Amino acid sequence: MEVDDIISYHDVVTAEKAALQKGMNYGVGKKYSIFLMSLREGAPYADALDLVTGMLTYEGHDEPQRRGGPSPKEVDQPLTTPRGSWTENGKFFRAAMDFKSGLREKPELIKVYEKISRGVWSYKGLFELIDANIVSNERRKVFKFSLKQVEKKSFGRVVELPHNRLIPTPVKVEVWRRDSGKCVQCGSTKNLHFDHDIPFSKGGSSLTAANVRLLCAKHNLEKSDKILSIAPWIFAGGAAVEHLKSFPN
Repeated sequence: MEVDDIISYHDVVTAEKAALQKGMNYGVGKKYSIFLMSLREGAPYADALDLVTGMLTYEGHDEPQRRGGPSPKEVDQPLTTPRGSWTENGKFFRAAMDFKSGLREKPELIKVYEKISRGVWSYKGLFELIDANIVSNERRKVFKFSLKQVEKKSFGRVVELPHNRLIPTPVKVEVWRRDSGKCVQCGSTKNLHFDHDIPFSKGGSSLTAANVRLLCAKHNLEKSDKILSIAPWIFAGGAAVEHLKSFPN
C-alpha cells in the first residue's frame, strides 16, 4: 500500500489482518501501531495537522459510554482502566515518555489511516510518535500525541519527509468531491490514488487542489513509466550541453 492510496475500511482490515474496531491500536503490527483519524468537520476528536511544521497532533480517546454514567466528553480521558491496566491512551503515552527520557532508543512507529468521506479512507503513511501531553481544557483533560511523518527505506532505515509533501485533508476532500470519486482519465472507481499532477519531486505543490487529482492504479503507473522514460533523455541532454561547453569558442 502506498501513501495517498484510497481504500475502504474493509481494505484496511484486510491489509492489517486485524479488526481495528478502535481508533488507537497499540502494537497490532509486528513493528508498528495504527491510528485511525479524521480531520473532517464534525469528527469525534480534535486531530490537527500543522501545515507549517508538518506535525500531526492526534487526540487521545474517551472512555466508553457506561449506562447511567456521564457523557464521555464530560470526563477526563483515561490513562488506565478501572482494573488498573493501561488504556490505549496509556500505552501510547508511556511509549512517548519512554522515548523522551531515553528509556527506548527509537520512537513508536505508527501507521495512520485517514477517513475522507463515508466509507472512504486514505493511507496517510508512517509517523513517529515523538511527544505526548495531557492538556486541560474548560471541562476535562485530554491526551495530545505529536507525530512527524517518516518514510521507511531499505535496510529498515527511517528518514523524515519534507513537511510540505503531505497532502492536507481539506485538499483531499476537495479533490474527492471535484473528481466525483473517479479516475480523471478513465472514470474508474477502483484502485484510486491521490496523485500530484506536477510531481512533488519536480516542484509540484501538495497544498492546493489544483495540483492534485484522482488517478486509478493503471493510469498512475502509466504516468510513472512516462516520467521514467523521459528522464534519461533529459539527463542525456543536460550532459551533452555541458560537454559542448567544454570546447573553446
